[in-house]
Amino acid sequence: MDINQRMNELIEKINLYNEAYYQQNESIISDQAFDLLLAELIKLEQENPLFARSDSPTQKVGGTITKEFKSVTHQFPMLSLGNTYNETDLRDFDERVKKGLEGEDFEYVCELKFDGVALSFWYTNGVLQKGVTRGDGTRGDDITANVKTIKSLPIRVSSTILPSTYEIRGEGYMPITSFDRINAEKIAKGDQPLANPRNAASGTFKMQDSAEVARREMECFIYSYLGNENPFNSHSEALEHLKSVGFSISPTYRVCASIDEVLTYIEDWTEKRNDLPLNTDGIVIKVNDFGQQERLGFTAKSPRWAIAFKYPSEIAQTRINSVSYQVGRTGNVTPVANLEPVYLAGTVIKRASIHNANEMERLDLREGDTVFIEKGGEIIPKITGVDTSARKEGNAFVFPHACPSCSTELVRLEGEANHYCPNDTGCPPQIKGKIEHFIARKALNIENLGTETVDLLFEKGIVQNVADLYDLNADKFIGLEGFQSKSIQNILSSIEKSKQIPFRQVLFGLGIRHVGATIAEKLVLHFHSLENLMQASLEDLIAVPEIGDRIALSVLEYFAASENKDIIERLKRAGVQFSEEISEIVLETTALDGKTFVISGVFSHFDRDGLKAKIIANGGKVVSSISAKLDYLVAGENMGPAKLEKANSLSIPIISEDEFIALLS
Repeated sequence: MDINQRMNELIEKINLYNEAYYQQNESIISDQAFDLLLAELIKLEQENPLFARSDSPTQKVGGTITKEFKSVTHQFPMLSLGNTYNETDLRDFDERVKKGLEGEDFEYVCELKFDGVALSFWYTNGVLQKGVTRGDGTRGDDITANVKTIKSLPIRVSSTILPSTYEIRGEGYMPITSFDRINAEKIAKGDQPLANPRNAASGTFKMQDSAEVARREMECFIYSYLGNENPFNSHSEALEHLKSVGFSISPTYRVCASIDEVLTYIEDWTEKRNDLPLNTDGIVIKVNDFGQQERLGFTAKSPRWAIAFKYPSEIAQTRINSVSYQVGRTGNVTPVANLEPVYLAGTVIKRASIHNANEMERLDLREGDTVFIEKGGEIIPKITGVDTSARKEGNAFVFPHACPSCSTELVRLEGEANHYCPNDTGCPPQIKGKIEHFIARKALNIENLGTETVDLLFEKGIVQNVADLYDLNADKFIGLEGFQSKSIQNILSSIEKSKQIPFRQVLFGLGIRHVGATIAEKLVLHFHSLENLMQASLEDLIAVPEIGDRIALSVLEYFAASENKDIIERLKRAGVQFSEEISEIVLETTALDGKTFVISGVFSHFDRDGLKAKIIANGGKVVSSISAKLDYLVAGENMGPAKLEKANSLSIPIISEDEFIALLS
C-alpha cells in the first residue's frame, strides 16, 4: 500500500475511534488495538515527515518543546461576566433584559460555570490553527501545542454549515481523577503535591513540554461559538451542532423559558455539582437568541445578556498566628493574616486578607483567635469573623504607624480607609511594584521581562526605576545566573519594541495614584500630549469628564516631584511615546439613525473597519449576526453564503456598497 495513503487511512480510523470514545462513550476497539494503530502512525510520520499532517491525532501525545509563548491579540475580546449571589439580583437582571428587548419573548440557557482555564480555539477550513489563553481579555498566550493534547478536542472538524474561519471557546480543566493520580505520584516521591485542580490546570497549560501536558490528561468543555459569520440563530443551536461535529459539550446545560426555571436549575445543581468530574463555582445564565444578544449589547466590561450566579462561599475555621503587612506599588499597606493551614473550597489556605486598619478594628483580632475564613467569589480568602467563645488571652493586633519596609511614617488621608507609605521613590516594594506595573501587558507590554527578573535587577542595583530599563544592554547581564545570549536579546528586543506603545498605555504605566487605564485614556483624549498634561492646572484637570479633585490632585502631585520629572525626561530621550491623537467619533449625519447593519464580503470603497466606522459616524449600528430585526445586510464580493441564505429566509434587505453610499444622502 502507498505510505501516504496508509497514513491518511490511519488518521481517519484513529479520529473515528477517538470521536466514538470521547463523544459517544463507546469503545469500538480495545485499548491495545488502538495503541498499536497510534504507534504505527507515529512511526510512519517519523520516517516520512513530508507526509505528516498538522491535524494528525499523534499531536495529542505531545512532544513539542516551547521555549516561550507568543502573545496573541484575541479576534474577539474575552470579557468577564457580572456576578450575583442571590435571587433578587437575578430577578433584577431579568427585568433589565425585558426592558432592553422591549417586550419580546425570550429564553435563557443555563450552564454550569466550571472552575478551570478559559481557552480560545481558532479554526480555519475546519483545522485547528491556534489555542490561546484568556490573558487580560485583549491578549493571550499561544499554547497551541499544549491544547492539541486534549483528547476530546477535535483537531479537524467536518461541518457543512460552519464558515471557513471561526472561533470556539471552552474551559480547559484537570479532571479530579488526574489531579488525584498526579498528587499520589508526587507524595510517593516526597514532592510537594498540587494545591488544587484549578491552579494545576493553569500551570499545566503553560508547561513548555507538551508531552508532559499530554501525560496529565487535560480535558475541555466547549461553551461558545464566535465568528464574523454566524450560521446559528441561538446559543443552544450552536451547542447542539458543535456537539454533533465532535466537540465536547457538557450535558448539564438547559434551556429555560423564564427566570423561575433558571432558579429551579440553580437549585437542582446546588448539591449535584459536587458529583461532577471537575470543580464548579456557579451557573452562567445567557439570553439564548443571538439576535437578542446583539440588541442588548455590552457594557465596558461585560455583556448585558449574560450573568454569572455564584453559589455561597464555603466557610472554614482556623487559628490566626500573626499578621504581616504588605506594601503595594502605590504605597497602600495591606494587613495579611498568617493562618494555621486549613482546607477550603479545593485549596489549602495559609493566608487571608484583612483589607485595612478599619477591618482589623472591627474584627478585634487577637493572637491565637479562632477565625472564620471564606473565599470571596470563591477566589480570594478573607476573614469574615471571630469565634469569641473560643478566645483565649492574646494580644490585640495593632496597625503599624511606620512603613514595614522603609520605616517612613504612614499617611492616612481624610475619607480613605487605607494607610499608605509616602516614600514612593525610596521604598523597595513600591519601586519594584512600579517597574512591574510599567512592564505589564496593559502598560508598556515588555513581554520577556518578568517579575523574577525585575526583582533580580533591582536587588543587584541595575534597575532602580522604569527609566533604567532603557539603559539596559547585554553587558549589564554579565555574571547574572540563568541569562543566555538569546534570553538577553529577547528582553532587549521587547524593551525596544515598547517604544512604539501608544501614549495612553504609557501614561497608565507611569503608575500615577488613582490613574487607571480608563482615566489615562480620558486624559490623553483631552490633552493629547504629556507636555500639555504637565502644564494643566487643577481647573483644567477637573474640566475633563470623570476627573474629580482626588485624581486631579494626584496628577499634580506626581508631576511636581523632581524625581518623576527626571524619569520622564529620560523616557523621552529613550524614545517612549508621549503624545497621541485620539479622536472621538464625530457624527457626520443622522441618515442611518436607529438602523442596524451586518456587513459581509470585500468592498471597493471601504475596508471592513472603514465601512463600520462610516455606519457609526452616520448614526447606525453594526452587528455580527442576522436576526429578524436587522435593517440591512451590506453585501460585498465573496460574501458568506450562510449569511446570504439567512437574510433571504428572513426577508432582510440586501444592499450593495453603492446602495449603502446612496443611503447616506
